[in-house]
Amino acid sequence: MQKMVNKKLFDESYFDKVFELFSDKLRMMGAPLPSVSIMAERDNDPYRVLVSTIISLRTKDSVTLESSERLLSRFSSIDSLAEAEPEEIAELIKPAGFYRRKGEQLKKIAEILRDEYGSVIPPDMDIIMSLPGVGIKTASLVLNLGFGIDAICVDCHVHEIANRIGWVKTKSPEETEKALRKILPQRFWIPLNELLVRYGQYVCTPISPHCSECPLKDECGKEGVTKSR
Repeated sequence: MQKMVNKKLFDESYFDKVFELFSDKLRMMGAPLPSVSIMAERDNDPYRVLVSTIISLRTKDSVTLESSERLLSRFSSIDSLAEAEPEEIAELIKPAGFYRRKGEQLKKIAEILRDEYGSVIPPDMDIIMSLPGVGIKTASLVLNLGFGIDAICVDCHVHEIANRIGWVKTKSPEETEKALRKILPQRFWIPLNELLVRYGQYVCTPISPHCSECPLKDECGKEGVTKSR
């Protein structure tokens, strides 16, 4: 039987506890930072964050990091990427998932940024999301890691875990982002994605999560969980 979660408990002290418990668990497991965060830590360049996030979609972290470094060492600016051939971009980021499609997408994005925004990425959610193939996850990460602007980045892990615990009851990442804004204190917005992405990979996995190892197991609603370890 699924547990009933008391949403009145979702205050700042509650999220402090969750972040501490999840972070401690991941440190004990030796979980590394996501590849996009590693790229961002090097210089917090919005261009590098945008490119590496697009490459990361449907791609393993190790591949993302290597592919991003190859591409960005060859095309270190928006202008140079706009002049590149899609085939050359694709070859540099191979074997990232959908590398040919991403090669075309990255060139189009660079051309738009060069021609319409003076080769600068504006720190504006709507403008970033208007770029070809850019969704709320990518736009939020660019604002978060590239500009240090508070935004909630919701990918599949954040969406699933937030619903599984009982923080929200939503059907899409977009709905989850809006719902989390109402309950999550703003200082947690930026670190939320990095924490839950890793937690979703190592503990709260999409299929058969490791509930017995989770420090929040007695308080989790386990919504949608039919089998666990």
